[in-house]
Amino acid sequence: EKIKEIFFFKEGCVVFWNVPELEHHQVLQALKPFCEESYEDSVVFEESEMMTYKMSTTGNPHLQKSIINIADDGDLMVKYTFSDAIKSSVKLGSWEATLEGIIDSIEFITDDLRRDAGVKISKDFVLQKTGEILGLRHVLNLSSDLLVTPDFYWDREDLEHLFMATCSHLSMARRIKVLNEKLSHCLEVMDMINNHLSNEHSSRLEWIIIILI
Repeated sequence: EKIKEIFFFKEGCVVFWNVPELEHHQVLQALKPFCEESYEDSVVFEESEMMTYKMSTTGNPHLQKSIINIADDGDLMVKYTFSDAIKSSVKLGSWEATLEGIIDSIEFITDDLRRDAGVKISKDFVLQKTGEILGLRHVLNLSSDLLVTPDFYWDREDLEHLFMATCSHLSMARRIKVLNEKLSHCLEVMDMINNHLSNEHSSRLEWIIIILI
């Protein structure tokens, strides 16, 4: 009997309220022609969030034991606030999945070093992966507003409290910290490999000069 509502965010996330799963799929399929650099279906499925909501018995909207409590089912501002926090978590999850893909693509480097097999990669590969890591760090720390409270809530303290409580429940701060630590570690690995390749190249040039002399 409740109204079905959908919030569309420019970041590429969609939040459904009281919408059956079949209709989720239909809406997402309808959006595909308008998507740019869309994620794989597996990532969309893995990084989606699902939360239960009910009408509040206290008369005030709040989050309690992972359950969203709504005082007024027609209060779009409150629903938007909860949706905004969930959207932020989903977006962060997509970046976590992107980083895992990068880690998988460079994992062989540490394996080769551990087996003393040498590093058999090109500088172009190193530059490409370094660019991917720096790009992800840029969108996380500079382009997005995940590190600060969005301006929308500055003069809406009641909504800001709901937003922060939901972000805390979804472990946003801890996940951002872990993601940044992993990015830093990946950059250290790529920097080390880049220095190694540069030293090898310099040594090769020295031998060529010696032979020529």
